[in-house]
Amino acid sequence: MAPTIVCAPDSFKHALTARDAAAAMAAGVQDAWPGAVALELPLSDGGEGFADALAAALGARLLPVPVLDALGREALGEMAVAGRLAIIEVASAVGLEAVADDERAIWDADTRGVGQLIVAALDAGATELLIGLGGSATNDAGAGMLAALGVRFLDAAGCEVATTPRGLARLARIDATGLETRLAGVTVRVACDVDTPLTGPRGASAVFGPQKGASPDDVPRLDAILAAVADLSGQGSRATDAGAGAAGGLGFALLGFLGASLTPGIALVADLLHLDERVAGADLVLTGEGSVDAQTLAGKAPAGVVDAARRHGVPVVIFAGRVQPEAEALRTDGAVEALVQITPAGQPLAEALAGAGENLRAGVAGYLAGRVRPGGIADDR
Repeated sequence: MAPTIVCAPDSFKHALTARDAAAAMAAGVQDAWPGAVALELPLSDGGEGFADALAAALGARLLPVPVLDALGREALGEMAVAGRLAIIEVASAVGLEAVADDERAIWDADTRGVGQLIVAALDAGATELLIGLGGSATNDAGAGMLAALGVRFLDAAGCEVATTPRGLARLARIDATGLETRLAGVTVRVACDVDTPLTGPRGASAVFGPQKGASPDDVPRLDAILAAVADLSGQGSRATDAGAGAAGGLGFALLGFLGASLTPGIALVADLLHLDERVAGADLVLTGEGSVDAQTLAGKAPAGVVDAARRHGVPVVIFAGRVQPEAEALRTDGAVEALVQITPAGQPLAEALAGAGENLRAGVAGYLAGRVRPGGIADDR
């Protein structure tokens, strides 16, 4: 019987979407073991590529939506629609990767584009929203999203303020009476991989602000603004919830105003895609991402795949552009058969990124060519 190989990678950042990575893995399987069944199952833990990965697996329509990006520039966000389910990717609208390093302006960024995606989903008739919460360039406690959904942010004179941190510094009152009424009949589930509260030393500003352009002096000022938004919102009790600080406090707004439930990203995606069922019937599982490191251990997609494979006693091989030494901890109980770095020694980064698909295909083929096939049948080409 032909072996069944599950190809379940996350995206390889800056190089391959999860869909492209799964296809490259499947091609490598066929190169090494012609006739093997290679099941492509692209994954995401909620960040960049979330909508695309789930659309591929669920047969959903992937739709571009005109939005404003984190800095208020015209852009195309992305959502996927499958019946009454809309899959929304925060990073596609207000993603950090869309903002060049020298353009990062945390004081002038907001999440309005996410609200525009939600409105588009409601217009499409969605009654269930699945939101991938990761990779944002924002730190506005979700104020921009809420403004796009009808909430007003007012100063002491009753005039509306901008929903960027710079504008929210003048906030005196929040009027939520105009919140989009269609949300009342909508279930909102959020893929979230951090347990960060909204404020404090473990909050959004302190933990994620620096990578979004915040200086050491900015962090306490930004933190105070988020605290003020929480206090004035009537939802202040949600500020300490795990995940409230995700995506610069967007988690707080989703919890407090949209009644969302937050779930670890890979757990939610695994459930939707029936990962356990696919793994249980396989002979081998392949997974991976751009860099396998300490963050992988903290609950990224490959770690979720390893957990599923461990439950069913199926071996896993992890492929990555770069394998950091701390990733060896994934091999402690024998569930992970090997960690394979696909980038050739000495290859410049630009070449590695451009050739990631070829490197991944070759890495899979090379590894499998030296491995005994499931069932004890050696490679007989």
